[in-house]
Order: sequence, then structure tokens, then C-alpha cells
Amino acid sequence: MTMTAPDPTALSIPRPPSWRVELPVGTFLLNDNQRLHHRRKAEYIELIRRASGFAARAAKTPTFQRIHVFYVVHPKPDLRRRDPGNWSPTAKAAIDGLVDAGVVPDDNSDRVLGGDPRIGHPVKGSQFVLWITDLDQMHPDHIALLNPPGATR
Repeated sequence: MTMTAPDPTALSIPRPPSWRVELPVGTFLLNDNQRLHHRRKAEYIELIRRASGFAARAAKTPTFQRIHVFYVVHPKPDLRRRDPGNWSPTAKAAIDGLVDAGVVPDDNSDRVLGGDPRIGHPVKGSQFVLWITDLDQMHPDHIALLNPPGATR
């Protein structure tokens, strides 16, 4: 059986605009491999939440009812391999900061799809970036690509 690639113009799904929310370069990023005292960890979570909320307001991110979020970790420039999913504690705190800033009413599964991890190019000091897309403006076929069948209720 021979398979051919589909015509990309026939399957084009328009994607609504996305908003980029950049935490400042050098912001301390939490990852799953750290062993921090719970008080110290709580301080970093609060710092990330505030930085995310401030960055969302500075980027003039509008208010949404439902969003898709993916995050990009720009690691420090060294040769070690990176697993972007390890930064999920930073993503959780940053998404909480979006709620604090009024970008989305809540971060429950009815309101937020993601945070889907990505690795970006190295940045001196490292950086964490959120990309936010309005799910209510997204084509249902595109949402299906982001959220496989059976993944939600």
C-alpha cells in the first residue's frame, strides 16, 4: 500500500493569534529534580506567580474564558540534555499567575488545556515563556489535535 502526504492547503485549520508571556531572564525556575525546603519552594512559587502575572499584564494579554497554554523553557547554554516536562512546577505557578492577573478565571481542566512543554534555544541566565491561545476562537478540529479522543470527558 502506498501512502501519499495530504495536500496541506486542503487540511489547513486556521489558528487564532497567540500571546507570548515572557518571564524575566534569570527568574529562578522550579523543576521536578530539585529538593527544596517547603518554605523556600513556596517563596519561589510566589515569585514565579507574581512574575507571570506582571508579564501577562505588561504583554496586554486579554481576558479569556478557556485557553491552551504551552510553555517554552530556554535553558542555560550548556551541553546537558534537558527534559522540558521537568519544569512543570514552574508552569503550574506561572499559570496560577495568569489566573491572578485575570487572564483566565480559573486554572481547572474546564478552563485550561496544557501546559504543554517545549525546549527553546539556550538563553544566558535561562528564561521561561508561556504561549496562550484562546480555545473559544480555535477550530474544533484543531482542539481535537491538541486533545486526543478519550483524553477528556
